[in-house]
Amino acid sequence: MEGINRREFLNKMGLATTGMLSVVIVPNNMLSTNHSLKKGRTDPSDIYEFFPEDNGKALVNPDMGWTMHFYSNLLSNYGSKLAPSDTLDDFPGLSTVYLRIPWAFVQPEENQYTWEILDTPAQRWIEKGKKVAFRITATENWMHQGTPQWVFDAGAKYYKAHDYIEPDYDDPVFVEKVEKFVAKMAEKYDENPNVAFVDVGHYGMWGEGHTIVSTPVHGKSWGIKTQKKHIDIYCRHFKKTLLCISDDYAGAYTPGKRFPIMDYAFSRGVTMRDDSILVQKAPKQWFHSEMAQLFWPSLPVILEHEHYEGSKARGCWNKELLIQSIEDYHASYMSIHTWPRLLLNENEDVISRINRRLGYRLQVTHLVYPKEIKKSESFIIQSVWKNVGVAPCYAGGYPCFTLKDKKGGIVSVLVDPSFNVKKMQPAPPGEAAEYPLTSSFVVAPSFHDIKGLFSRTCLPGTYDLYISVGTLDGTPIFELPYNNSDSHKRYKIGNITLAE
Repeated sequence: MEGINRREFLNKMGLATTGMLSVVIVPNNMLSTNHSLKKGRTDPSDIYEFFPEDNGKALVNPDMGWTMHFYSNLLSNYGSKLAPSDTLDDFPGLSTVYLRIPWAFVQPEENQYTWEILDTPAQRWIEKGKKVAFRITATENWMHQGTPQWVFDAGAKYYKAHDYIEPDYDDPVFVEKVEKFVAKMAEKYDENPNVAFVDVGHYGMWGEGHTIVSTPVHGKSWGIKTQKKHIDIYCRHFKKTLLCISDDYAGAYTPGKRFPIMDYAFSRGVTMRDDSILVQKAPKQWFHSEMAQLFWPSLPVILEHEHYEGSKARGCWNKELLIQSIEDYHASYMSIHTWPRLLLNENEDVISRINRRLGYRLQVTHLVYPKEIKKSESFIIQSVWKNVGVAPCYAGGYPCFTLKDKKGGIVSVLVDPSFNVKKMQPAPPGEAAEYPLTSSFVVAPSFHDIKGLFSRTCLPGTYDLYISVGTLDGTPIFELPYNNSDSHKRYKIGNITLAE
């Protein structure tokens, strides 16, 4: 379905002339108290038409949002100041708790796994309907070694660099132990619907896929063959969960659009993340927005800004550039890489602006439906849809209209399977295409048989009409930017009368 403008839609549906829509009837219960409705219409009054307004609030939806670094290399950064009951409900758009932690902390002995260190913070957010993400690293300069000592005791080679040691990423003993760990981790987390993504993390400093700090010291470097080997390990075991690698696999300071290792990752369904946003001042504020153009049309791109306090101290922090990174990368995720309320208190304005563009943002901008319908007879609902975010809705979903009684009971569920919101492409601010949809429905259809007429019980009356987007069975999945939710991601758009 091609995006067209509102005037083309109105002409197509016969709404720009007198036709059947000669009046605008505004229901008592609207999505917003302010509506830019068309003026000057007169009777008859059998049609409702209105243009819902985006409430501007942050949305928490699949495959997008802010990721909070509960662990960032060290266990103290940055969740250590949060009480066990504190899940940062005041941080708008927070969708994921990110646990980046050295391998040595998770598997201190070969047959000992301390999953408690991951599951404890994860469950706090999962209980609130949020997700979790992981990176397990093998090299850290925050400590002497990220790899457990038992791996080296088993014969894995390593190199000394400054005040830490780095494993030989191609050593067969090291690779064997990594694979066994990843297999165990995947056994636990791969089919877990609460896991948003997992980083390929056992290669390079901080799991970022580079050795630019250590190689000049010990002289050892690794090539694309080794990088592919580590990607393959994760792909063999994580078959359901989204995987990602750092852009630095291609070179931390090497700008460019296409790189063999990133092409390989993409071919395996592995997305990219950029961990270097605002590490340096402009024009070196980031290096790989061009690289992201391969990934974002089909896979969510993840961004991580520099440790906030360090970026500020070096004069690299720039709010406008942070917003621009979202646009340039078509990013679905952005990090909270500091004490979370410090970032919120000092950047609330930019966080609010980012939340209106980060990932996807589904809008229904125009709705037309009849005031009264008849049981077992077809009727039409016309709507116009937009995606005003920077990325597609990767999971996809379908519009659904639900009739509910005054007690909240579901009377009818009407899904249009012809339109997958995944089709809506992002665009620059203010330029999102409009996707018109004409949906034909029947409430409680009747079935004729030689022995009689059959129809499910559905009493006539005036019902509340809700809109949602979700699965083909009508289960709502996505938050929409409107008020009057039923707390199940359905949004009231007015009333409709069902007659016999």
